[in-house]
Amino acid sequence: MAADPEANPEAVARAIVLRQLTNSPKSRLQLARKLAKRNVPEDVAEAVLDRFEEVRLIDDADFAEMWVRSRAQSRKLARGALRRELADKGIEAETAEKALAQVSDDDERNAARDLVARRLRAVSELSDRTESDKQTRRLASMLARKGYQPSAAFRIVGEVLDEALAGEPVSHNAGAHGGPEADDIG
Repeated sequence: MAADPEANPEAVARAIVLRQLTNSPKSRLQLARKLAKRNVPEDVAEAVLDRFEEVRLIDDADFAEMWVRSRAQSRKLARGALRRELADKGIEAETAEKALAQVSDDDERNAARDLVARRLRAVSELSDRTESDKQTRRLASMLARKGYQPSAAFRIVGEVLDEALAGEPVSHNAGAHGGPEADDIG
């Protein structure tokens, strides 16, 4: 929408924010960046964003909880990756940690096992040691890109590969007993 030079900057800012929130929930920082990009004066942007917070159309805590739920389920991201994404969106560390509490160690472990098992279905040959090692590296790298700690990634890949080689059905609950390794997932 081309902004009319004579238009009220506050009305323009409100229209931009409403349009952005119509597309998908946004954090306050994301909306502030959009307003700055559209050359809305900073004082006007702050006033409009404050008003939207007052009426709870902008709520970073709700946004963070929704973001964590969605990205943990759809993308199977670990808490570390989710924490970075929330920080990029301007969510304060304390608010992010509350939202991240929704994801348990077991949730992360199960998500990682599911990812590995899904990718493993496309692999035809695992009995060759060289191929198995190559797949281990690839799968652990995939988990690392999703925010999983390297030690946990290699352990989970090893467990799933061992189950696949043994002909066992790869269950995401296997190995989820919460032993000493449970703390180094995220």
